[in-house]
Amino acid sequence: MKIGFDGKRAANNLTGLGNYSRSLVTHLAEFFPQNQYFVYTPKVKDHTQISRFLQIKGVKTELPDRPGWFWRTSGIKKQLLKDQIDLFHGLSHEIPLGIQDSGIASVVTIHDLIFLRFPQYYGRIDRFIYQLKFRYACKHADKIIAISECTKRDLVHFFHTDPDKIEVVYQSCDDSFKSITDQKKKQEVRDKHQLPEKYVLNVGTIESRKNLLTLIKALPEIHPDYQLVVVGKKTAYKDLVNKEIVALGLKSRVTFLQNVPFEDLPSIYQMAKAFVYPSLYEGFGIPIIEALYSGIPVIAATGSCLEEAGGDNSLYVAPYDHQALSDAINKVLNSPALATVMTVKGLEYVKKFDTRVLTEEMIKIYTQVLSNHQK
Repeated sequence: MKIGFDGKRAANNLTGLGNYSRSLVTHLAEFFPQNQYFVYTPKVKDHTQISRFLQIKGVKTELPDRPGWFWRTSGIKKQLLKDQIDLFHGLSHEIPLGIQDSGIASVVTIHDLIFLRFPQYYGRIDRFIYQLKFRYACKHADKIIAISECTKRDLVHFFHTDPDKIEVVYQSCDDSFKSITDQKKKQEVRDKHQLPEKYVLNVGTIESRKNLLTLIKALPEIHPDYQLVVVGKKTAYKDLVNKEIVALGLKSRVTFLQNVPFEDLPSIYQMAKAFVYPSLYEGFGIPIIEALYSGIPVIAATGSCLEEAGGDNSLYVAPYDHQALSDAINKVLNSPALATVMTVKGLEYVKKFDTRVLTEEMIKIYTQVLSNHQK
């Protein structure tokens, strides 16, 4: 099978959709080397992580024959036909115009519909463009991959998509989170980032939807021996967070880390006493998977897909209830026995996100879609 991928995110983004794209293609090439994998991208970011990915055996990078603003939308189709691609996978919400008439089977991954759930976080033009791309992809792709049951429900609710056209295939996280780093590496990371001895961890862009403010409001009720470490890119929302930190006298208890090297993240997770993720809405919640694999208890918010990611033995509270959040964090920090149970059960639960299992699910969908397309 010759499989083509929209590789713009894989070849240019270092987080989120980029990680999803690279992880999927990497594991397909590893577990199913009998296929050929073509990554189509208008450009390639100069970064070690991306260069390493594009050098994987069995993965071929395809740049535009004729570059242009709309190459991913329309021009790419000619290259797909020239390369005799059997199936095209749009890894981030879109497929080329007219692919349904090209003879090439198509699959699209929809990560979330947050722009419809929380339109206030997006500009009007962005929302309009997203609506066009998402609706077109969902209508014309042979199969839709939703990364959670939550996203599947949103697709049915907002686009009235036939549920039978949607398959839920979860994500895993990078394999580096799945093994314990040695004490020497942990100490190096602790010294490098000046990490406190005892801390709870939050990872994610510092933006309104991630709801860090509620965690800050919960912090005064947490034992002062414990600090909060926040890893993530800042936005204008951080000004609001900083004002609350100052108002509550918490400057000495909150550490912000930006541009953390990816290889340091597993150690940062593993040294934390708990992972706290009060996000208002997510398509899935990869940081929760990273935390579970890292062997630390998870406390998250209700209302989206986080219960799917965290399982029955993580704790969940209403997203704006800072008192309930502090109670849940204290419950974990004050009970080593509970923390141990959550850790053990969490590691057991996270096996359902094993990369081999998820990759096999995806290749089965490809095979089925191609078979149906050829009838």
